[in-house]
Amino acid sequence: MLWASLALVPATIVLRFVFQAGDVTLFAVSAASLVPLAWLIGEATEHAAEHTGPGVGGFLNASFGNAPELIISLFAVGSGLPNVVRGSIAGSVVSNLLLVLGMALLVSRGDGRVDRTSLWGGLAIVLCATLLFLAPSVPGWSGDPDRYELALASVPVASLLLLAYLVQTARSLRRHRRLHLAAATEPDTEWTLPFSLVVLAAATAATAVVSEILVHSLEGFAAKAGISEFFIAAVIVAIVGNAAEHGGAVIIARRGKVGLAAEIAVASGAQVALLVAPAVALLSWAVAPGLALSFRPVELATMAAAALLGMAVFWDRRGVSREGALLLLAYALAVALYWAAGDR
Repeated sequence: MLWASLALVPATIVLRFVFQAGDVTLFAVSAASLVPLAWLIGEATEHAAEHTGPGVGGFLNASFGNAPELIISLFAVGSGLPNVVRGSIAGSVVSNLLLVLGMALLVSRGDGRVDRTSLWGGLAIVLCATLLFLAPSVPGWSGDPDRYELALASVPVASLLLLAYLVQTARSLRRHRRLHLAAATEPDTEWTLPFSLVVLAAATAATAVVSEILVHSLEGFAAKAGISEFFIAAVIVAIVGNAAEHGGAVIIARRGKVGLAAEIAVASGAQVALLVAPAVALLSWAVAPGLALSFRPVELATMAAAALLGMAVFWDRRGVSREGALLLLAYALAVALYWAAGDR
């Protein structure tokens, strides 16, 4: 059924570019299309992880899964929607660390054993990124948050975050590679690593197209629902952007591979904070005056709280269902805060 439902992807594209369907129709169909795409990315990641180990597998899933979000953010910057971009970045970090991780733990099977060193490393750099965001954010709490000075102040912050991401990623990949070689286990899959990567790339490209259609239909859909742009960005766009990680992590956790599922969620959240956010800020100068990384207090507070709560959950080197329920409850609280915050 999942293979067959991939037909929704070309159907969505035809409805958008041939029949010029309405926003409500496009929103519903494109959202449904992301479900089989998320499954396919999760399936390909699991097969790739059999060759590379769970740490590298989580990195691959986060990288391919966050590519559409980067593309969507650049389109939004070019359309003059900086608050939507910042909201989606903050919401994406929070949804990965609370919603995706919480759902994965809730449905998980097995003993729940995870690599605490790796997960704490990813959560710690999210916390560090949140602290660095304070530099352009605090001045933005008074006056215009998108003024030219704050966009300039965001450039060194973005550069430092990118450097930290490259250093952390290189160290993490080397460590996971050593652990995987030391285990010396035979891959339990018929998919070769090149084939898995090709499927990942193709599914990511399709996800980017469908995600763009969904985001462009959100404004019309939200106008009828009476929802604030910030809530749309921080919750709806973030959930849609993380559909690949969410579906992949839940499927993998259900199969008893909790370590890989946790790596996917945490690596994706860390990658948004240390790669997507600074990359958008730097690349935005090519399409607009530049994006200021001036987040609101509610955005910074929820990102920091999500990272700290994740560290507390993995204190005992395990992730179990009741802790997943706790993370989901925390995400519901964050959603309530986003709803109450409204537009800037």
